[in-house]
Amino acid sequence: MNDSSLAAPAAATVTPVPAAGPYFSQGAGKAYQSVAQSMAIAVQDAADGLRNTTTMANTAMGVALAQFLATKDAQYLQAIEPAQQMIVSATTTLATVGSTATTILNSFPAGNS
Repeated sequence: MNDSSLAAPAAATVTPVPAAGPYFSQGAGKAYQSVAQSMAIAVQDAADGLRNTTTMANTAMGVALAQFLATKDAQYLQAIEPAQQMIVSATTTLATVGSTATTILNSFPAGNS
């Protein structure tokens, strides 16, 4: 080992990466894409929930109506309103999830990916 090899590490300089540099922008862009994908999945899940709830509610209303027509017993009609409210609730949930996802995404820095 000679003296010049010992001096080389001391002479090395480290250049810091600025916070707003290209690495930051690329990272922010990738993070934005990840958040956007998560928000899309959340909205898709809420849409699936609405679809499933609508299927169950329509089935319940169909059975209630069929039973009413077969028996003329009005007690079966009492199932229709709660089934309709299930659909309203699932629709409200989808709207809330969509609105919240939009708010989250719009407040997230996109960067330059």
